[in-house]
Amino acid sequence: MRIIFAGGGTAGHINPALAIAGYVRQKQPDAEILYIGAKGGMEERLVPQAGFEFVGITVQGFRRKISPSAVKDNIITIKKAISASKEAKRIITEFKPDICVGTGGYVSGPVLRTAAKLGVPTIIHEQNAYPGVTNKMLSKRADRVMLAMPAAKERFKGNCNFVNTGNPVRGEILEVDRDEARKKLGLDERPVILSFGGSLGARKINESLLDIIVRSSKDGKYQHIHAYGQYGKWFPELLKENGADLDAKNLDIREYINDMPVCLAASDVVIARAGAITLSEIQVKGKPAILIPSPNVAENHQYHNAMALVKENAAVMIEEKDLTSEKLTEEIDKLASDPERLKEYSQNALKMAVSDASQRIYSIIIEVITEAKMKNKK
Repeated sequence: MRIIFAGGGTAGHINPALAIAGYVRQKQPDAEILYIGAKGGMEERLVPQAGFEFVGITVQGFRRKISPSAVKDNIITIKKAISASKEAKRIITEFKPDICVGTGGYVSGPVLRTAAKLGVPTIIHEQNAYPGVTNKMLSKRADRVMLAMPAAKERFKGNCNFVNTGNPVRGEILEVDRDEARKKLGLDERPVILSFGGSLGARKINESLLDIIVRSSKDGKYQHIHAYGQYGKWFPELLKENGADLDAKNLDIREYINDMPVCLAASDVVIARAGAITLSEIQVKGKPAILIPSPNVAENHQYHNAMALVKENAAVMIEEKDLTSEKLTEEIDKLASDPERLKEYSQNALKMAVSDASQRIYSIIIEVITEAKMKNKK
């Protein structure tokens, strides 16, 4: 089996592709896998780290705001799109894939579009409740449109061949249990609050957690694991200035969470953005959550992601415009002190979870390749 993956720009597009590729390799160790991404994108680093062959093409996304500089940039984008299609054609022709899999991001556009023109079967995976522009465009010619959230279906146009697969979740997320995780982290049975705003951090989330972390350092009511992110290195000093004892045994304040499977398993309440992969991991672990969607994403898709859980009574949502330290502290106290509500949220999150997404996607890959071979024999 020969497969090309294309997707990039954000970890939300890259990690699903790597999870699927890893599962394919697990099922078929001799499968030949090539990942096409943007030169200079984070995929250029992450894909080789994951052990897959990477080829970069020169491409950039469109700017949606209307201004003289945006118009100029978009003219350059069109020129790069034309050259990217030529690069993609050369790579696809040389590699001769059985199928191309797109996971979103502007780099997948020229790759999947060119593959379809060359007669290569294509499938796309949409991680969010609100589909991205590239996936909406590619859906018209894709052999399958795989959805992580059924709500996304109504936002596609045309007669697409939809399949609900869920988002592929890392195997290690599924493997760690609560007791094992707590023992590893040295935690007791007091409620564990896990909070983070992504690898870069989120200023508003950091600021809104200030009061409750300071309070926890004094009263010990909660055990708190918080990642302030790359751009939040000022946060520990702010905590100290407000009287927090960062040496308190119930606080674990760090820049980045490298052991997310363990921390997630140990937690009772999760406070996070509403990226698709984060939500999928929360669901498979059945974790009650307070979601704070980022307002700085395309089509405000994190809001729609969060609403999918809120509608099923599996999470609380606070929009960033309404976020204050008082509001967040109140919501944490209400949720963490209500065992019945925690249990209900946990059960509802688990009902939404898809723990076998990688298997489902692998089955679709095999199915589409088989269909194409049968068609070519006729």
